[in-house]
Amino acid sequence: MSDAPKYKRVLLKLSGEGLMGGQEFGFEPEAMERIAKEVKAVCDMGVEVCLVIGAGNIFRGLKGVAAGLERSSADYMGMLATVMNAIGVQSVLEKLDVTTRVLSAIPMTTVCEPYIRRRAERHMEKGRVVIFAAGTGNPYFTTDTAAALRAAEMNCDALLKGTQVDGVYSADPKEVADAERYDTLSYKDVLTRDLKVMDASAISLCRENSIPIIVFSIHSTGAFADVMTGKGKSTIIREGDG
Repeated sequence: MSDAPKYKRVLLKLSGEGLMGGQEFGFEPEAMERIAKEVKAVCDMGVEVCLVIGAGNIFRGLKGVAAGLERSSADYMGMLATVMNAIGVQSVLEKLDVTTRVLSAIPMTTVCEPYIRRRAERHMEKGRVVIFAAGTGNPYFTTDTAAALRAAEMNCDALLKGTQVDGVYSADPKEVADAERYDTLSYKDVLTRDLKVMDASAISLCRENSIPIIVFSIHSTGAFADVMTGKGKSTIIREGDG
């Protein structure tokens, strides 16, 4: 099997929890550096990479609602937390000599650039990693939906979701020992079986734009680069499979 990358431009969706490492909250420097090295390895293959990072390590909007916050306010708080994560990952990437730009859907020009689609495309064409922050800029939408939206706007060849496990299972494999693991699925299968991969809006958006979704473990060293060459363990979601 060739080691040449199968994709020219990809979006990597990471959960905020992926930055916590062994902690219960916030950032673990070692976890952030390991993820940054995974991104650098793929950039060194000549692949154009952009990222969307969640905020679960800092703040979750729905938990804020459960605690009594108004939904829009809670969602905006979550969006601001994604900006913190983006700036943190940018700092670690640039220590590895990976030129990175943070573009926020909520303008805050003191700390990052506002999201402008053509500007983002230009950064990627120049080989810079682009981190999209603040979700879609609107409440009631998840960072999964933001990832699908940006992948479509950037004409990405694939959307990769780095998770805690090595693919999509019929149930949480940490809780159900005999959960079935899938190598391939169709968008329809994910929706009809209510598999907890991404929310329905994100799946539908990828389906409408024919963007394959590849689910893999971000905790496996070299997994991101392996997926780029068709190796390693992952689940591919696209039209017609399953």
